[in-house]
Amino acid sequence: MIAASSVLAMPLEAATPRQILAEAAFQTRDKATALAQIAEAERGAVAQLAADAGDRDATFVRAMALGYRAKLDRSRADAMAARKQFEALAAADPRDPDAAAAVGTWHLDSVIDLGGLVAGMAIGAKKAIGLAMMDRAVTLGGNRAMYPGLAALLRLSIDPADPRGRALAEKASAAATPQPLDRVFQRSAVAMLAPLKAGNHKAVQTLARQLLPFGRLKR
Repeated sequence: MIAASSVLAMPLEAATPRQILAEAAFQTRDKATALAQIAEAERGAVAQLAADAGDRDATFVRAMALGYRAKLDRSRADAMAARKQFEALAAADPRDPDAAAAVGTWHLDSVIDLGGLVAGMAIGAKKAIGLAMMDRAVTLGGNRAMYPGLAALLRLSIDPADPRGRALAEKASAAATPQPLDRVFQRSAVAMLAPLKAGNHKAVQTLARQLLPFGRLKR
């Protein structure tokens, strides 16, 4: 009993800003709650940067929080600021798959949300840049499931008949899952295989968009 009481009395480990962002993107279904979580993650990242201005992970999380808020609030200013920060991270470390994926996702998610023509005119988002950066992230990410899984969802959200998207989903379904997000994207990739094999393009596109960050959020 004493041992059990001691365990219960121990404080639970607080979620990291990156974990809070992941919960907002993939678990939360309410926009107001998601925005509150994004703000909490951003505050955490800013506090980390106050202690260590060179903390790359905190810089990345702050940029992701900005990009997520831009997506939910439809803020052009925040979207452009997030793009600038993602590009700076990718330029500072061209071998970082997370930075490459962030740039690629920014472009492709903008095309998905706004359509290729409007995305290009309004914020300069380019499908070709997005695809190239996601391919780069997949290469840099090695055998982890997150990168091909995310790339597959983005490609299939734009073109459900994209053979490269299907190949990436298959790759992700059998890839390594060392981190929680790898497991998230592997489950998504596995879910995509049934409609892909059935050739149901409408179901492929609908499901791919639902499985992307905030895809099931009630707006």
